[in-house]
Amino acid sequence: MKKILLVAAAAAGLVSIAPAFAADGTINITGAVTSTTCRINGANSPATISVTLPSVSTAALNAAGRTAGTTPFAIVLSNCSAGINNAVTYFEAGPTIDTATGNLRNTTSGGAANVQVSLLNADATKISLQNAAGSQSSQQVAIANNGATLNYFAQYVANGAAAGAGAVTSNVTFSVVYN
Repeated sequence: MKKILLVAAAAAGLVSIAPAFAADGTINITGAVTSTTCRINGANSPATISVTLPSVSTAALNAAGRTAGTTPFAIVLSNCSAGINNAVTYFEAGPTIDTATGNLRNTTSGGAANVQVSLLNADATKISLQNAAGSQSSQQVAIANNGATLNYFAQYVANGAAAGAGAVTSNVTFSVVYN
């Protein structure tokens, strides 16, 4: 009986010993949640923007890097709160972004092979979707008269030796960053 009590006492003593950990650093988090925003394409967030690319021939995408079907679209900001000076679009990381090319993957099962979609700024410079906020090369616009328009293009890109025929579908989530 004494042995059982001794073992139980020792076990209870071990449970009360807290492990020692050394701190290797500190991460300080700061941020803000603000009501300062704009309406996007006439709607309150979240907004949905649909872009329909035209049908193109596989001959237009017969080699890696060839593009076709360039189609404009816009993110229109209106009713912006006072104090907003500029806006830039950040395209959020997600499973549709090919981190090797910075393009959007074709998510249609059995769809067009070797085809992706790239996004371009109004001046036709490519937006690097695989990059973090602030380094995607997404255009910044000034807010004037409580609004602004961010003009973009979407286009097919051959991602292989030649594109195969089929449907193309993709999407990307975006945030408008105000300053």
